[in-house]
Amino acid sequence: MLRYLTAGETHGKCLTLIIEGMPSGVKIDIEEINEMLARRQQGFGRGGRMAIEKDRAEILSGVRGGYTLGSPIAVKIENKDWKNWESIMSSEECSDLKSVTAPRPGHADLVGGMKYEHKDLRNVLERASARETAARVAAGAFAKQLLKQFGIYTQTRCVSIGEIEDSSKVFDEEFYKRAFVSPVGFGDPEAEKKAIAFIEEAKKKGESVGGVVEAVIKNVPPGLGSYAQYDRKLDANIAFAAMSIQAIKGVEIGMGFKAAATLGSGVHDEIAYDGGYYRLSNNAGGIEGGMSNGEPIVVRAAMKPIPTLYKPLSTVDIISKEVKKASVERSDACAVYACSVVLDACVSFEIAKAFCDKFGNDSIGDTKKAYEAYIERIKSF
Repeated sequence: MLRYLTAGETHGKCLTLIIEGMPSGVKIDIEEINEMLARRQQGFGRGGRMAIEKDRAEILSGVRGGYTLGSPIAVKIENKDWKNWESIMSSEECSDLKSVTAPRPGHADLVGGMKYEHKDLRNVLERASARETAARVAAGAFAKQLLKQFGIYTQTRCVSIGEIEDSSKVFDEEFYKRAFVSPVGFGDPEAEKKAIAFIEEAKKKGESVGGVVEAVIKNVPPGLGSYAQYDRKLDANIAFAAMSIQAIKGVEIGMGFKAAATLGSGVHDEIAYDGGYYRLSNNAGGIEGGMSNGEPIVVRAAMKPIPTLYKPLSTVDIISKEVKKASVERSDACAVYACSVVLDACVSFEIAKAFCDKFGNDSIGDTKKAYEAYIERIKSF
């Protein structure tokens, strides 16, 4: 089974990633991984931390000569800011100079302190921080290089930032090229200007901004996932992965919540045949009965505003029990563009995992044989 684990704190020495179950013989381009890590740090509204960190992945094991070995892959992403935090975050003796006792509303601070018996809430926020997503983006970048062998790829965009929506009507290759380079992930230049102004105004007020991001996965073969058991359903696993991203509060696939207010004839995708089966629409978002149906898989996630505000909200100090203003950590006014990169990574990994469950073997050569045999079989269905 393809899976991964991450470790590390936001101001610790580094982030660590372990990937297990990757077939041998997958060509790995380290620069593609680093490009995706760099994209995670971009977007209008990012904070000062992004001027410090220049994320690059260092592969420690599991890859030799540019190809996976089939053994566990270990990756390190150095935290450049460690030198400023070594005395505070050391695994041996450490200073309490940056201790936190005023939990931020909307963050893991208070509940995490209760759960793990931490009186210094820095022990919670250091791991709960979205800095952890750098390791997940690296995991997704590895998965994307596996999927690329089979022509499967992802296109992402930001649907909205705060109250500003991308008003584009045509989502062709040119649109995605514009969205890729846009500082807010929009394809419409006029909507982009409005989104930037919206973020700037929020920042002046000490506020933060959320939004909706979308990932579209193309050329996924029908039959990934299963209807046979709840934990094998592809949409369930994609929703789990998307919902696990920090600050995500809602996930939908295809038409999503709009389906609840639409009559059945306007929801279900009619089936046609022309040398192969296809749908006349894609309201299902490429998944029916927990399985990919061959249409593009469309996933959207709603990101709440980041809970660190420069106009801090009221809270209660866990030591004195006095009313205080929440602690302020260095943060972003808007990280929606970055969230689209993280969604891409997390969804790509789930697709790769389902792909390996169905076709996976010890080597990429055996995987390709199984995949090709399956494609030939379903052509005659």
